[in-house]
Amino acid sequence: MDVADFDYALPPDLIAQAPLQERDASRLLTLDRSTGAVQHRTVRELPQLLRRGDLLIVNDAQVVPARLRGHKRGSGGKVELLLVEPAQAAPIGSAQDAPGDWLAIGQASKPLRVGALVDVPGAAVEIVQSRGNGEYVVRLPPELRAEEALFDFLEQNGELPLPPYIERPAPEAADRARYQTVFAKERGAIAAPTAGLHFTPALLEALDAAGILRAQVTLHVGPGTFLPVRAARLEDHRMHSERYRVPEATAAAYASARAEGRRIVAVGTTALRTLEAAQSNGALRAGPGATDLFCTPGYRFQAVDALLTNFHLPKSTLLMLVAAFAGLDNSLTAYRLAVAERYRFFSYGDAMLIQ
Repeated sequence: MDVADFDYALPPDLIAQAPLQERDASRLLTLDRSTGAVQHRTVRELPQLLRRGDLLIVNDAQVVPARLRGHKRGSGGKVELLLVEPAQAAPIGSAQDAPGDWLAIGQASKPLRVGALVDVPGAAVEIVQSRGNGEYVVRLPPELRAEEALFDFLEQNGELPLPPYIERPAPEAADRARYQTVFAKERGAIAAPTAGLHFTPALLEALDAAGILRAQVTLHVGPGTFLPVRAARLEDHRMHSERYRVPEATAAAYASARAEGRRIVAVGTTALRTLEAAQSNGALRAGPGATDLFCTPGYRFQAVDALLTNFHLPKSTLLMLVAAFAGLDNSLTAYRLAVAERYRFFSYGDAMLIQ
């Protein structure tokens, strides 16, 4: 298929620049993937829209302020570095210290060359490899090679990596709280699992009261979230690998739901990709892993029955995943209707429930 098949017209004023004051007040477009039928609801109605016994799987990844602004030593040119993950990434949940070399996405006034030093607040970072397309391997100083020390440093000196379509010079203080889900626990993500941004403690209580169960996985989003699909054909695009972890308790809850014929509902595309990557012959494997799974139309889903997700960028891998799950025609029809009804799009926007 052509990447162009996943395009749609989006007025720029529908791109949400800030979250709603009340997270669960977001609008919710429901899509029946078997009939294409659409309804207009709100996220607060989820307890009525889901079924008793459904198992919600959420992503508990926590976004870290991993963007560093600095200057190239010598020339003084401005540099931005987004630390993505260790170049030799350890499994999520391991007790290993953070290594010195990190994969980073970089922007600079002039190209960054291997050996260049970038002075950021409180430290100097060395460029040790250029991988092209704005990707680099950078070396941190020795005092930042323990995980706690690095995260403490980023909390003091880093910037929350809001997506580029949120057009502000810098994140605001409120973004530190609002660009995190209520489930956020496992530090290391560079983007929020945005479907989870709609949940509140009150909504979770209502879901509990409705008999809807919940479990969590962790997937730390990689650079593929920020990089466009440059290929013209889907089969020529390669996903970046992303690390995940499935707790034993989640694998057990999944097995129980499957044995009892209850539905698995993924909260977000990251949870869906984790479940699909970790499933095998109807079972969910507990433990750490990594996935470069690219779900496109024709993919046969085995681990997930319903999906809660935000509205995604045109021609993005996330929209391709939605089209694989709901059907391309259904998805584009729903997106065009959402534009006509002036839904709010992307990370701080409204949501879809596909079931």
